[in-house]
Amino acid sequence: MKKNTLSQRKDDHLDIVLDPHRATSHCHDGWAAVRFEHCALPELSLDQVDLGTSFLGMRLGAPLLISSMTGGAARAERINYHLAEAAQHLGIAMGVGSQRVSLREGADQGLTTALRRLAPDVPLLANLGAVQLLEADGFELAQRAVDGLQADALILHLNPLQEAVQPEGDRDWRGVLARIEQLCQRLPVPVIAKEVGAGISASVAMRLVDAGVQVIDVAGTGGTSWAAVEGERANEPADRAVAMAFADWGMPTAQCLLSVRRALPGTALIASGGIADGVQAAKAIRLGAHLVGQAASVLPAALHSTEAVLAHFDVLMRQLRIACFCTGSRNLDALRSARLQATHG
Repeated sequence: MKKNTLSQRKDDHLDIVLDPHRATSHCHDGWAAVRFEHCALPELSLDQVDLGTSFLGMRLGAPLLISSMTGGAARAERINYHLAEAAQHLGIAMGVGSQRVSLREGADQGLTTALRRLAPDVPLLANLGAVQLLEADGFELAQRAVDGLQADALILHLNPLQEAVQPEGDRDWRGVLARIEQLCQRLPVPVIAKEVGAGISASVAMRLVDAGVQVIDVAGTGGTSWAAVEGERANEPADRAVAMAFADWGMPTAQCLLSVRRALPGTALIASGGIADGVQAAKAIRLGAHLVGQAASVLPAALHSTEAVLAHFDVLMRQLRIACFCTGSRNLDALRSARLQATHG
């Protein structure tokens, strides 16, 4: 398969993302500035802590989303199957990677109703690039993405920086918001808008919600830098230099979360972008996230087995439960009003 095909590009992406030294943003993620006031007298049992929540009308065992990460590599089928099995077992949401490759090239890479059969009781989220809506069959592509998975919602990912530094990227974004608004009116499932690691500002989030988007995934800096990924796969030194200048471009997830929550107090928010552990997940929920997403950090486990994915999330959920316990929070509603320390410097 030629290097410039969509499938090969996604395979390159996967190889690079699996090496955190090549793909991780070194930008400040904002979590260190958020510190809980420790509760030395919680007056509850750790086993009493309830991590349950609901999303898209479905009950979840924890406020977690397996974030979009794979979208066309041949390895994606087993990755997606492991993730779907784990999501069902844990009762957490799952978003797939971009379905553009599977829809355009006819290679499903596991992005079929087989995922729904593996995860029948949890939110399953389809995924398409927002800029693809500008294509002649953009609305049809979006509907096919949803139908192909029997998905509960469609993620539209916003990645203008990645497209700008990618030699074969889509650089004309004129009219994307209008197409999003038209899609929200047509599509029978909710639309989720997601950045891919540079963050969504409050002003952009408000425009998206006005257009009909129901959920915002702020996806700020601190995790995978897609500018760095494109720089790593660049064949020309000039292309690499252009991309690498933007390796730390973007807004920290914590900052995005705070500003978007203030601007849109009634909108469901997802925090993703470098969430490293359950303590950071607790901080994200305290700042206004309804769900917390992880992608690259769970990818090595997903390559291995379903059991490895379960073990990964078991650690994160234990950390999150202890964070609730040590703030005296018996559930997520209580965690959302847990006391924070004043920070200095």
